[in-house]
Amino acid sequence: MENENQKQPGFIMCVCTGKCPGFAKMDIWDFINQVRVELPVEYGFIHPQLCEEDGDRFLADFLKAHRKVVIGGCAPNMQKKLFRDAFADAGLDITKDLIPLDIREMTTQEAVDKVEKALEQLEELEELEEAE
Repeated sequence: MENENQKQPGFIMCVCTGKCPGFAKMDIWDFINQVRVELPVEYGFIHPQLCEEDGDRFLADFLKAHRKVVIGGCAPNMQKKLFRDAFADAGLDITKDLIPLDIREMTTQEAVDKVEKALEQLEELEELEEAE
């Protein structure tokens, strides 16, 4: 069981201070609870602003776990740009270890569905890699 859980990605929702209008249609607490309880993730939580200095310090500590991380927040290209150094410092490959999802402008259920689909695709990819 422990090894199975180590394969599951973690999920971080970044809410851009909680005041970003991009999350206005979503109940962020219902969303994160559905992700962490109903989807195959090791854990799920909300960070107020990963792109700020405290977010950098958080990622420097957090990314030592060496597991894939799904971040629901702003545009994927922006996430890769903002978190590139933190992943590199942790010895992680941002193109393989970060699954960035743009969940702005979505309802709670739309965002949950997007995370669920991304996790299914990740699982399929990992199964293909293991089969090779």
